[in-house]
Amino acid sequence: MAGWLKRFFEFEKRQTNFHTEIIAGTTTFLAMAYIIFVNPSILAAAGMDKTAQVTATCLATAVATILTAFVAKAPIAMAPGMGLNAFFAYTLVMHDKIRWETALGVVFLSGLFFFLLTVFGIRRKLVEAIPHSLIAAMSVGIGLFITLIGLVNLGLIVKSEETLIAAGHLHATVLIGLAGFLVMIILEMKNIRGSMIVGILAATLLAIAFGKVQAPQSLVTLKFNAAALGFKMDVLGAFKWSFFGAIFTLMFMDMFDSIGSLVACCSQAKLTDEKGNVRDLDKLLAVNAGATMIGAALGTSTTTTYVESVVGIRQGARTGFASLVTALWFLLGLLFAPLIAVVPAYATAPALVLVGFFMIREVRNIDFTDMEEGFPAFVIMVMIALCYSISTGLAFGFITFIVFKSIRGKWRDIKPVMWLIGLFSVVYFIL
Repeated sequence: MAGWLKRFFEFEKRQTNFHTEIIAGTTTFLAMAYIIFVNPSILAAAGMDKTAQVTATCLATAVATILTAFVAKAPIAMAPGMGLNAFFAYTLVMHDKIRWETALGVVFLSGLFFFLLTVFGIRRKLVEAIPHSLIAAMSVGIGLFITLIGLVNLGLIVKSEETLIAAGHLHATVLIGLAGFLVMIILEMKNIRGSMIVGILAATLLAIAFGKVQAPQSLVTLKFNAAALGFKMDVLGAFKWSFFGAIFTLMFMDMFDSIGSLVACCSQAKLTDEKGNVRDLDKLLAVNAGATMIGAALGTSTTTTYVESVVGIRQGARTGFASLVTALWFLLGLLFAPLIAVVPAYATAPALVLVGFFMIREVRNIDFTDMEEGFPAFVIMVMIALCYSISTGLAFGFITFIVFKSIRGKWRDIKPVMWLIGLFSVVYFIL
């Protein structure tokens, strides 16, 4: 069995081993395990059963990530997307007064249209039309984005009425998180694999020792109910002209999010060719679209590529076996939810900051002396972080690139498909 797995996942070709992939897959899980608790909390506002939503979230994440493992053989995890779940709950259901069953139908149809774009090769052409300077900017922008998320989760950055954000106080939980960060840095400087997971565990143990989190009352729970949400989506009810705006909004959000995350993650995992194009991109995009449809059937919001996959990639993940490990942890998460709940956000936050540092290194591939290339890249980097949205930042950057090239009359520098991307970006803002 072990030999077959090595051959199937091409361990020798990608210069990896079981130990590295297991550590990396576990690290990715810890970095994104928060979704088990956050997603049900958001979707509960839409009237969905919270306990059943935990089950749906874990199952949707596990199935999607297993598909990534075996279809694309890539160390990429997929789960219900943040922002996408908020749009589902607060806009579709609460604001637009759509039944959550119908809203799930909207999610399914957005995934279906997304899948059709992939089958006809349109999505791949969209990605390959993006200039390399903007691709590098995606990595940098996402690096800044997850660094900000990490600093907020850690408590070093807080909201401020006067200045929007400000430095937080160095209270006990911040110091515990920083202690875990120090462990990560020391191990990273010594080139010891598993630095992030060790740092996360160290911070969690400190939190328990100082009474900042309670030890779990039980290790296992059997309180899950898939039937309350599973296969409750109303696709026919969603297939109305009045809902097409919502369908295409979700599709564009998922498309831009997934493109940005996949390009960033795959470039970090060295899964690109000599031209910088992502290998097996069609498979990854098809899985992403299929995962959204599967997630809707299971009863949760849009499933998309998780940029937290970079955390595991930085720990050495190079194959789909790491994704398989992550998926298995999410299946176990159904049973061990009380144990997972012990790991506080400030313990995993330093890993996001460290990954942000690694991703920002891509800035060296951007020529800031060329205004036409440098400024759109700058827009992407800044707007992804400040808008707190990958899709919004990309849309701003794509439009800026086309406008700058057009002003200079360099129409030939804009690939035909890039005009389509620009149109999508405009439609995204209109919707």
